[in-house]
Amino acid sequence: MNKVVLIGRLTKDPELKFTPGAGTAVTTFTIAVNRKFKREGQPDADFIPVVVWGKQAESTANYMSKGKLISVAGRIETRSYEAKDGTRRYVTEVVADEVHFLEWGDKSSNGNTTSNNSYGNGGFQRDDYASSDITPMDSNEDIPF
Repeated sequence: MNKVVLIGRLTKDPELKFTPGAGTAVTTFTIAVNRKFKREGQPDADFIPVVVWGKQAESTANYMSKGKLISVAGRIETRSYEAKDGTRRYVTEVVADEVHFLEWGDKSSNGNTTSNNSYGNGGFQRDDYASSDITPMDSNEDIPF
């Protein structure tokens, strides 16, 4: 079984790209995940690269930014490629099937975020919202039902 679940903070803004031809969205980012144990009293973290595909990739790029808390679930994938200098490079990354925004908001909101303390809510499952755009709701507005 190859399953990983991580909670951490984005180290920089997610990078959105589209594949040639089909134009499928792919977003890459790195999250800092705190370690349980500390070295000499200092907190320690692992920096994990993550890849997200499809509509979920677009949502992540639009609503997440550096420093925001995020949860990802997916699988660890390893691959290798030949670099321009002729050397073989090896990459290990998490390919996310689920992304949950634990703190989120539009990047253009200049720091105004909506915090979501329930890890099971506020996230986006693969292929959810496939035909609609995601619009965050101000918590001060009336709920329409």
